[in-house]
Amino acid sequence: MKLTWADVTPKPLFLNRRSFIASAGALIASPALALTGKPSQFSTDEKPNSFEEITNYNNFYEFGTGKEDPARYADSLTTDPWSVEIGGLVDRPGSYGVDDLAPDNALEERIYRLRCVEAWSMVVPWIGVPLVSVLNKVGVQPSAKYVAFETLYRPEEMPGQNRPFLDWPYREGLRLDEAMNPLAILATGLYSDPLPNQNGAPIRLVVPWKYGFKSIKSVVKITLTDTQPVATWNALQPSEYGFYANVNPQVDHPRWSQATERKIGGGLFGGREETLMFNGYAEQVASLYAGMDLAKNY
Repeated sequence: MKLTWADVTPKPLFLNRRSFIASAGALIASPALALTGKPSQFSTDEKPNSFEEITNYNNFYEFGTGKEDPARYADSLTTDPWSVEIGGLVDRPGSYGVDDLAPDNALEERIYRLRCVEAWSMVVPWIGVPLVSVLNKVGVQPSAKYVAFETLYRPEEMPGQNRPFLDWPYREGLRLDEAMNPLAILATGLYSDPLPNQNGAPIRLVVPWKYGFKSIKSVVKITLTDTQPVATWNALQPSEYGFYANVNPQVDHPRWSQATERKIGGGLFGGREETLMFNGYAEQVASLYAGMDLAKNY
C-alpha cells in the first residue's frame, strides 16, 4: 500500500502522542494512519516542540542571520522542480528527484532531539528516509570513505548568499560509517506537512547526535569521496567548529559551555537542562568513535 502525506500522523496527534496511542483502537479502521502514528524505534518519547516553534526559530543563513529571518524570507525559494546530483565513487551517478530518493512508501517518522552548537535545543518530528537507503540505491564503491553534501546556491532567491560572511554554497560532510548509521536521515517532511522552506525544503540531512549545523539544508549535491570533504563552518573557524561536531557536554565551545542547553519552548524562566553525550544517542553511535580522542577530534 502506497502512503501519501495524508497518511502521515496529523500535527495535533503528534502534539499529544499519549492521547493518540490511548485511542489507537479507534484507528483500526485506518491502517495507514495507525501504522505511521507509531513512533519509530529510533524516536525519542519526549514531547515535540510545536510546529510554530520549529518553523519560526531556526538558523538558515542563506536567508539571514536572525532566527526569524528564514520564516520571513524563505517563501521566495523555488523548490519544485528539484533534483539532487549524486556522484563521485558510486555505481549509479545521476540526477535524482526527491520522489526518487524518498518515495512515499518509504517514509518514516523520526522524532529527534536537535541540539544547536549555540546551546539551545528542541525536539522535532521529521518525516524522511534513512540516508543509508539512498546510498544503497546509488551503490557505494569500496574506495569511498566520506559523503559530501552541498546546499543550493541561488542568491536571487536566497538573499543571505549575497553577503560574503560564509563561503557559499554551504557544504558539509560525514564519514561513510556515520552516513550509514540508521539514525542519519534525509528529511522531506515535518509533522504531516512537506518540509517548510525555512527548515530546508525540499530535502535536508538530519544527524541527531551532532550539532545542528551538520544537518545541511536544501541539498542539491551528494558526492562520495575518499578524502575528507570541506565543511563550511569547519573551514571558516576550525577552532570553534570541528569536522565531527558530535554533541559533547565535556568539550566547550571556546566562547561558552556546552554542558547545558536551553530548551526552546521552556519559557523565559524555564531554566537549563544538562546536555547528554551524543545528544542522548550514545547507545546507537558511540561505537563509531571507539578509540578516538573526542576532545581532539571534536
